Amino acid sequence: MGVRAIFFDEDDARAVVARLQADGFEARTERERLSGEDDDEDHPWAVVSDAPAFMLEVLVDTHDGWLDEEPDAGEQEAPLPPLDLPMAPKRIKRPDLG
Repeated sequence: MGVRAIFFDEDDARAVVARLQADGFEARTERERLSGEDDDEDHPWAVVSDAPAFMLEVLVDTHDGWLDEEPDAGEQEAPLPPLDLPMAPKRIKRPDLG
């Protein structure tokens, strides 16, 4: 499943899941744990689905949420090449001045 929609209201999240499942897509809800949040009641709800992003975008607009698209395995960026680091510290004094 590649598209996630985030909602602050559990009823909105469950309504979106019900609609997506009625349309034949896989969908489930899960709690979205935000870093720094101690109160479990303040965590938003995530709807994870295999539905196309444009369908979820319409539901997000209707139920006041936002999309959190995960990149597909083929869309991930290639890792950067390793840095060419110096083997020793640079000398900042001129050797002829001693």
